[in-house]
Amino acid sequence: MTEPDPKPEQESESGVQPSEQKSESGVQPTAASRVSEVARGESAEATAEAKESVHEFMAEAAVQNEAANEAVSAGGEENGTGVGIGIGTGISADDSGSAPFIAFEHVHKSFGDLVVLKDVSFSVLPGDTLCILGRSGVGKSVALQILMGFLRADAGRVMVAAEDICGFTEKQLQAIRRKVTMVFQNGALFDSITVGENVAFPLRERHDLAEDQIQKIVTGMLDMVGVSNMENVLPSDLSTGMKRSVAIARALASQPEAVLYDEPTTMVDPLMGHLLGSLIALLKTQLHLTSIVVTHDMRLARKLADSVVFLHQGEVRFFGTVEEMDRSDDPVLQEFLSLDALVLPA
Repeated sequence: MTEPDPKPEQESESGVQPSEQKSESGVQPTAASRVSEVARGESAEATAEAKESVHEFMAEAAVQNEAANEAVSAGGEENGTGVGIGIGTGISADDSGSAPFIAFEHVHKSFGDLVVLKDVSFSVLPGDTLCILGRSGVGKSVALQILMGFLRADAGRVMVAAEDICGFTEKQLQAIRRKVTMVFQNGALFDSITVGENVAFPLRERHDLAEDQIQKIVTGMLDMVGVSNMENVLPSDLSTGMKRSVAIARALASQPEAVLYDEPTTMVDPLMGHLLGSLIALLKTQLHLTSIVVTHDMRLARKLADSVVFLHQGEVRFFGTVEEMDRSDDPVLQEFLSLDALVLPA
């Protein structure tokens, strides 16, 4: 007698035979779950590639910046004058003869009858961070705009990357802006393009990176500054703190030698302020960046500053280290510190 043919196994809704739906745990994943696992694996692989790409990009920037810092420092050793920074205000080459990366020498700036900066002098050594402190309207942001060449000083000398930029043409200033970039208080992102396109913009201007390299660096950059998976979001949909994080990523994409930050923690919540401060400190260490941070936030200044300059009514009331600032007997400076302590208790 002939045995009846075995019944064909019934297919499940997913199209997978029940006999296939077993695993080590006794239940075989469905086709949908296997697709999900593959997608997760591909996503993890893409993330790893992005991290590797941005690691290589940052390592390249670190080598570049270290060489630039040594070249600027050597300028002070060669001429023995700190590239002219010997102006009777404590601004000079350091004990080893290193010259400043950035310096103001007797800078004046007015808008009509309004005097904004009056005989202002300060400097920052290669790889160091200077914090500019003071109340609103004392000329802190104006000083940054002069350093970038957006405004011109009425008198004095402005040194950037050991070059006197006073009298520079716009073409010469563009070369300086490739070395020194600025993170504006409002982020200054391009509103009509996505976050990813904003960060990719300086990378595309180089004309030496393939599109897949650019995309990996953008993904890695955004992950590094804490706004991963935001490539396709418009800046208008971001919080203030996120906009500043993206602005930092875009600034770093140009591989600068120095970064100027204008009030990076203003109008952000304390947690985001802490994260931004930690990011700025990390970038300085990893990339050998020279930094200037304009801020009202003394906690941020104490966290970041190798030196501080305190402006009051357009004049320098103090320039030195945080420790020297705390010991200063200047009544205006001490009043500022006391009021800050009341607003932000330790």
